[in-house]
Amino acid sequence: MVIQIDKPALVTIILSLTALTGGCIKLKQHGVTVWFTGLSGAGKTTISSQVELELRSQGYKVELLDGDLVRQHLSKGLGFSKADRDENIRRIGFIANLLTRNEVIVLVSVISPYRQVREEVRQHIGSFVEVFVNAPLEVCEMRDVKGLYKKARSGELKNFTGIDDPYEQPLNPEVECRTDQENLTDSVTKVLEYLVVQNYCDRLILEKFIGK
Repeated sequence: MVIQIDKPALVTIILSLTALTGGCIKLKQHGVTVWFTGLSGAGKTTISSQVELELRSQGYKVELLDGDLVRQHLSKGLGFSKADRDENIRRIGFIANLLTRNEVIVLVSVISPYRQVREEVRQHIGSFVEVFVNAPLEVCEMRDVKGLYKKARSGELKNFTGIDDPYEQPLNPEVECRTDQENLTDSVTKVLEYLVVQNYCDRLILEKFIGK
């Protein structure tokens, strides 16, 4: 798999992502990529940001790769065709793999609508947890604070996932968060529980979160 990335941009991103700030850093931890996938408005950023907060507060090396921010900096020249979307996911996977290899817990929050490229990234990284942030399309549209679904329905936005471009649901995700049926605490607990069971973090982090 060949990834084409602007080298100065890559260097800037790596330096910023690996600049760990504050707190006591865990001396022993295993790297893993936790990949949050789902429709726009499903709750990916909300859940992954809370998981990041909990991990960082306990001294874990953790980085959050948000799909919107990555597009602004790493994939600025890409559009929304299938080929460009796949390339964007490969670029994110490339960065996530570098960080995972260096014992960082990487949280990726990105729609990533196509199953095949998600599986490709999984195979490339190895230590990979897929979190399906699942909410019905109509619920996501109700949460549409940016008005993106409205623009897609009117034809102003083309190739919008869930409207005129497909979203291929994960077949066997490690974690599924039904955000139309559960609250944020429930969803974050599911993710942390899985990381604890797989020995990516200590049970103490889960106990402290539940006890809040």
